[in-house]
Amino acid sequence: MFKGFTRFLQSPGESLKSLFGTEGAAAGTPEVRVIPREDHPVSRQHFSDAALKVLYRLHNAGHEAYLVGGCIRDALLGRMPKDFDVATDATPEEVKALFRNSRIIGRRFRIVHVRFGREVIEVTTFRGKPGDDHADHIAQQSDDGLLLRDNVWGDIQEDALRRDFTINALYYSIADFSIHDFADGVRDIEARTLRLIGDPDTRYREDPVRMLRAVRFAAKLDFHLAPATEAPIHEFAPLLLQIPPARLFDEVLKLFMAGHGVATFQLLRHYGLFDMLFPEAGEAMAELPWAERLVELALESTDRRIHEERPVTPAFLFAAILWGPVVQRQAEQEARGLPAIPALQAASQQVVSRQLQHVSIPKRFSLPMRDIWDLQQRLPLRRGRRVFQTREHPRFRAAYDMLLLREGAGELEPGLGDWWTVFQDADEHEQARLLDKVGAHPAGSGTPKRKRRRRRRKPRGGNGDA
Repeated sequence: MFKGFTRFLQSPGESLKSLFGTEGAAAGTPEVRVIPREDHPVSRQHFSDAALKVLYRLHNAGHEAYLVGGCIRDALLGRMPKDFDVATDATPEEVKALFRNSRIIGRRFRIVHVRFGREVIEVTTFRGKPGDDHADHIAQQSDDGLLLRDNVWGDIQEDALRRDFTINALYYSIADFSIHDFADGVRDIEARTLRLIGDPDTRYREDPVRMLRAVRFAAKLDFHLAPATEAPIHEFAPLLLQIPPARLFDEVLKLFMAGHGVATFQLLRHYGLFDMLFPEAGEAMAELPWAERLVELALESTDRRIHEERPVTPAFLFAAILWGPVVQRQAEQEARGLPAIPALQAASQQVVSRQLQHVSIPKRFSLPMRDIWDLQQRLPLRRGRRVFQTREHPRFRAAYDMLLLREGAGELEPGLGDWWTVFQDADEHEQARLLDKVGAHPAGSGTPKRKRRRRRRKPRGGNGDA
């Protein structure tokens, strides 16, 4: 924690109890605590130029404008923020009028994206209470409490209470550079605690994705869940089945493509959330001893590449997660008499079809994923020109990496991965030697071809006798 911030927490004559009392939060109407600039470590140097442009233009137009949520939380934790969200009293239409480089998106939650090159600043209007419907600003809930639409505007305090976790209800004012803490989020940051604002049962019913967000933040920040926040998750996990598969695809990317995939996966398994996202993969993990380890190894590889700032693709991760179900279904197809390759293709189609009912996978990822699966059957076939065709395949590297993971997880005996490791970097003579080990000589490799024995024809006869 920053030194200046620690002084704020331990300022003379003011105990933690008086500074971060919980009575207001428990009652649902916490009093805002304004932390002046001299008592916190967050400065404009933590923010991108684009975020500051949005703040100042809104402020100069007479609107309230605050940076809110994760960027403030990360700055207090000593991390450099990467994403910036702005909260304002300006309506989406008023924001769009101020920024030509913006567009209003969303139906369930109407927000404005202001684009500066590749950077997008998300601007939201202060949310009010869902029941305060008026004019075109409406909120709709299902019979189960799921919030279907939420476009009711309010003030900053109402907006703070509508946010999910206390650590995200922190607002940085561009007017005086102070931090406004509405839900004792500063205290929870200091205690490394993730706590929902309001009644957890109600908040999870309003938006079951909050359970995924709880897991994601806990893994990313190394925080623990407050008991009341944690308690309902096992029971409410099936509520995720109400969420559109397209939205869950976006959430899965946030869960697994942020550099904390292994810890996130373990928490998802612990709370019963993974099976709601990948039900057939969860079933396979209960039956195949290597399936869970394969996913962990794939996530370890992905985490490592992200931290090394190397490219990653969801296709590889989905291929590993769903490989267990593919293996099981392929075995069922082969038991019915299908050859291996058609059996794999049929199994792949079945697995993808079921998965799309839970988490959608766009074709730009599902097609490469299926290529990776198909190549798992081609990699053991090291004869003739086929071995070079396999090596030149656009998905060869991903398929080779998955082969190594399969060996590491215990599905396959080691050996084939080592052979391909040497072969792909070997010169022509070394490749010929490696192929000779498996009894194959590709045409045109310089190795003498075996002479084909000519079959002698039988003399023609009227009764077939020679």
